[in-house]
Amino acid sequence: MSQPQRAPSAQTTEFQLSHARNGPHLPLPGNAPGWPFQNTGHWRIDVNNRAEAWRRDFREWRHEHLIRMGYSGANYERPEFKWAQRNFVHAQMMVEDRYFYDPVTGQYTVDKYLDDLEHRFGGIDSVLIWYVYPNIGIDDRNQTALASDLPGGLAGLKQAVADFHRRGVKVFIPTMAWDNGTKPEGLSDWAAVVRLAQAIGADGVNGDTYSGVPRAFLDTADQLGHPLVFQPEAVPLSDEALMWNLQSWGKLLPTEVILPVSKLKWLEPRHMTNTENRWGRDRTNDLHYIFFNGTGYNAWENIWGVWNQFTPRDGAALHRIAHLYRQFPDLLVSLDWEPYAHTLQSGVFASMFPGAGLALWTVVNRYEYSLTGDQLRVAHPAGRRYYDVWNGAELTPRLVDGRAILAFPLEVRGFGAVLGIDPGAQPAGLEAYLARRRELTATPLQALSAQWQAAPQQIVSVDPTKTAATAPTGMVTIPAGEFDFKVTGIEIEGFTWPGLDFQYPWENSARRCHLHRMTLQAFHIDRYPVTNADFKKFTDASGYRPKDDHHFLRDWQNGAPQPGWEKKPVTWVSLEDARAYAVWAGKRLPHEWEWHYAAQGTDGRLYPWGNDWNPVHLPAPNRGRTLLPPDDVDAHPGGASPFGVMDLVGNVWQWTDEFMDEHTRAAALRGGCAYQPQTSHWYFPQAYQLDQHGKYLLMSPGKDRSGMLGFRCVVDAS
Repeated sequence: MSQPQRAPSAQTTEFQLSHARNGPHLPLPGNAPGWPFQNTGHWRIDVNNRAEAWRRDFREWRHEHLIRMGYSGANYERPEFKWAQRNFVHAQMMVEDRYFYDPVTGQYTVDKYLDDLEHRFGGIDSVLIWYVYPNIGIDDRNQTALASDLPGGLAGLKQAVADFHRRGVKVFIPTMAWDNGTKPEGLSDWAAVVRLAQAIGADGVNGDTYSGVPRAFLDTADQLGHPLVFQPEAVPLSDEALMWNLQSWGKLLPTEVILPVSKLKWLEPRHMTNTENRWGRDRTNDLHYIFFNGTGYNAWENIWGVWNQFTPRDGAALHRIAHLYRQFPDLLVSLDWEPYAHTLQSGVFASMFPGAGLALWTVVNRYEYSLTGDQLRVAHPAGRRYYDVWNGAELTPRLVDGRAILAFPLEVRGFGAVLGIDPGAQPAGLEAYLARRRELTATPLQALSAQWQAAPQQIVSVDPTKTAATAPTGMVTIPAGEFDFKVTGIEIEGFTWPGLDFQYPWENSARRCHLHRMTLQAFHIDRYPVTNADFKKFTDASGYRPKDDHHFLRDWQNGAPQPGWEKKPVTWVSLEDARAYAVWAGKRLPHEWEWHYAAQGTDGRLYPWGNDWNPVHLPAPNRGRTLLPPDDVDAHPGGASPFGVMDLVGNVWQWTDEFMDEHTRAAALRGGCAYQPQTSHWYFPQAYQLDQHGKYLLMSPGKDRSGMLGFRCVVDAS
C-alpha cells in the first residue's frame, strides 16, 4: 500500500493551507475562509455539493505536509502491526476489577471479564492492563515492580495475557514517564518496559501522559525481537511521530453540531485512534465522532476504581458500530476516504470509505428528532447495488442524472450506514451479516435506557469483639460521645463525581465529601500501632502464614524483625494479615470513624495535637527514591491525640474499613506516611489532616502489602 499522498489539484479557492495546522482536528468547513456557508451560523447541510472544495484544499495541504514530515508509512505495512488497524474497541482495565481477578479464589478470570463485555457491547479488540496508578507512590515500588507484584508474579500475568490472546484480544501495558520518584529501575524506561512486555507476551504499550511515545521504544522493541504497537495518550506534538505511533488515545472531543475531521486520520487513514470519555454519562457525541471518522473507541468504565458504566443505550450503539467495523475493516482504512459526503437533510453528516468494487458510507443524525426519506446523493456507477448495512436491508435507489438518491431511516441522534456494491464484487458473508444486523437493530436505540447511576457500594461488616470494661494492656479507652465525622477523599482525579470515594452506611451513593453527626459508644483502641514485636508474638503463637505470602513481612530477617526494629510499626502486612492478628488478639480493626474520633476528639481539630501544623510531632518526610524504616511508634510523644493515642499521623498509613461494589474493592487508609516520592502529583497523595483519607484499591495480599502501611486495633467496651 502506498503512502497517503495524492497529486495536488489546481488551486481554485481564495485561501491556501500551506502551513502546518496545530491541534487534533482540521478546521470545520463552516469556519474556513471562503466557505460558501460561512455566514449561516452552523454548517448543517452542503446543499450545493461544495464540500469537495474543502476536501481538495486539505488534500493539497496533506500532500505538502507529508513531504515536510519526510513521511514514511512503512510501519503500517509491517504484517505484525496490521492488527492495530482493526483495533476498533479498546478498553482500559484496572487489575483490581473483580471481573478480571477473583480475590476469593485467587485466580484471574479473563473469561468472566470478556463475557461481560461481549454481552453488553459486543466485546473488545484490545485491552490495557492497568496495574500502577492510583496506588503507586504509597512506597518505593516502581511501575515495573508493581507488575511483578501481581498474583503469580510475571508468570501469572503472562498466563492472563495468554487467556486474552485465546479470545482474540490484544494486550497493552502502560508506561509512565512521570514515575521518577520511586526506586530506580537501573534501565531506561524503554528498555524496562519493552523487556516487561516481552516477558509477558504483551502486544503494545500505552504511553501515559505521552504526546507521542518516543522512537526509542520502537527501536528497542525491534532490537529485542518483540515488535510492539505504541499508543500515546494524546495527539503527538510532532506529527512525525505518526510514523511509529500507530495508535493514539483520543479524548476531549468537540460537541458542536458539525463533526470535525481527525487530523491524524486525515494524514494517515491507517492510524487507529481509540477515543474515550472517561467521565461521560452520555457517550452519544463520542460515538458519532468515531463513526463519522471511521476510528475506534476506548470503552473505559472502571476509572481508577470508579465504575462509570455504559448505559444500555450506549452499549447497544457501540455494539452495532463495532459489528459493522469488523465486517468491513479494509474499507475503514481507505486512503481515499471522504468526510462530509453529500447529505440531503440538515443535521446529517456522512463519510465515504471507498474500496475495490465497494463503497461504505457512515452516517450520523446530530439532531434531536428522527428522520425518514432521502438521506444521501451519491455517484452511481452502472449496476451498483445498495444496502442499508445498519439495519440489514437492501435499498432501492432513485436514479437522477447519474446519481443515486438513497432513502433510509435515522433515529433521534442515531446512526446509519450504506454499502454500495459494484457488479462483480462479492463481499464475503454479506447475507449472514445482514441477518445479524436485523437482529441487532430490531430494538431501536431510543427504546433502551440511557439512565446512569452510580454503582452501589457496601462497607464490609466487622464482627464485634468480646467487650471489656476497662482498657486491656496497651490500649486507651475512648469515651462515648458525639462528633462530626467530616472527611474528604484526596483522590487526584474525579472531582465531585458520584461514586468516586466511599459510600458509608448512611449515604445513598459513594461520594468524595462526607459529613455525618455521630454518636459513638465507648471503645478501647491501641495506644500505638501494632509493632514488629507485637506481630512476632502473633506469628510465634499461631504459626500464621498467609496463602499468598508475597512480600509478607518483607523487612524481617529469618522470621524476625531486624535488630532495633522491635518498636517500629509492623509493615508489609495485608488487610487479611491485619485481620488475622486482630482475631488472635481478641480485637478487631477500627471503623474509620472510630479511628477518626480517637485521633480528633470532639473539637474538629486538623491534627491530633491541634489545628497548627508542627513537623516536630511526626517523622521527617522521606523524599528520596528508596524507603527508609519508619520511626519507633513512641518517637513523637507530642503528636498524641486528646485521648492520648499516639503515632496517628505521618509515620505509616493505617488500615481501617474495606468497601466494595460490583467491580472494585478499596480500603480507607488514615494518617499518611513519611514516604513522599517526588516529581509527580500522580503519586498516592498524603492525608495528614484528620479530615482527609486515602482510597487504596485492593486486589490481592501480595500486591496490597506495602512498606508504609500498618494498623492498630480496637476492643469493644462494655
